[in-house]
Amino acid sequence: MGFFDLFKHTDINQGLAQFQQTFNAMLVDVRTPEEYRDGHIPGSINVPLQQIEDIDLEVSDMSTPLFVYCRSGARSRQATAMLQEMGYEEVHNIGGILDYKGKVEL
Repeated sequence: MGFFDLFKHTDINQGLAQFQQTFNAMLVDVRTPEEYRDGHIPGSINVPLQQIEDIDLEVSDMSTPLFVYCRSGARSRQATAMLQEMGYEEVHNIGGILDYKGKVEL
């Protein structure tokens, strides 16, 4: 990741469209359990950033495409880098739920 990548805006809605078109993909919310309970994107799983090393309990296949989001995009950017370091082959930071245009699930 280069310096200017920090300023790129990721469109969560475009990322979700890509997620929906990707076979066997998982949608990962890295916010806290409290944030997740307050409203999350339907079909997502909650693996908080502080516990990202435990993702193998939910997703053991390193080739599973992961689409990661958080509140604003900062934690998902961190999680994406950590997941890649852990050996996950296809990881996408799709940004923050603040920009999400769909319905949320409680």
